[in-house]
Amino acid sequence: MSGTAAGDELTVVHVMRHGEVRNPDGILYGRLPDYHLSELGRRMADRVAEHLAQRDVTHVVASPLERAQETAAPIAKVHGLDLATDARLIEAENVFEGKTFGVGDGALKNPENWRHLVNPFKPSWGEPYIEQVVRMMGALDAAKDAARGHEAVCVSHQLPIWIVRSFVEKRRLWHDPRKRQCTLASLTTFTYRGDRIVSVGYSEPARDLVPAHLLAGAKPVKGKGEAFGA
Repeated sequence: MSGTAAGDELTVVHVMRHGEVRNPDGILYGRLPDYHLSELGRRMADRVAEHLAQRDVTHVVASPLERAQETAAPIAKVHGLDLATDARLIEAENVFEGKTFGVGDGALKNPENWRHLVNPFKPSWGEPYIEQVVRMMGALDAAKDAARGHEAVCVSHQLPIWIVRSFVEKRRLWHDPRKRQCTLASLTTFTYRGDRIVSVGYSEPARDLVPAHLLAGAKPVKGKGEAFGA
């Protein structure tokens, strides 16, 4: 970025959602350990690594969860970089973690769980949206600082990515989860001028690999256990 004042330099931070996870039992796995990418998920990760291969990526960082680390690894490898870890990129905390959440046969049918659903605006069933904003903005700013004048890739999870994007784009944080524009292996791209975000973009380099029932706006399908990732 020679010839550009430090306060005017452009830095690009791509926030990627991990690839598909092997989850045959349809568990809402959240922050649980030992949930790894499926074979299809690894193909998604490789596809995005190929997509970013010619980009000026100088920093790659991921959530500590296995699925994020496995998604980020080929991106770091193609650029000859060490993979960093930032706990602020982790999945949102959720009281339904470890439970099934299927259509018509999951945790919502149990009256004992209804007390967790009283406030969708906070939300009452998990990590408050504003706390997700604070930690995700911290992680993005750290990635921006590590890659100033270049590009960074942060691998995270659907809900935190959507929440921080909604905050930056000045939308309400409570929302219909079925309408999140954050499909598997997608890139939500924040462009900074100096320390200020000046634009947000979105792309799906692996869209053709994503099962139809997992695309944004798709109707949930009973028995499709892979739908319960984030």
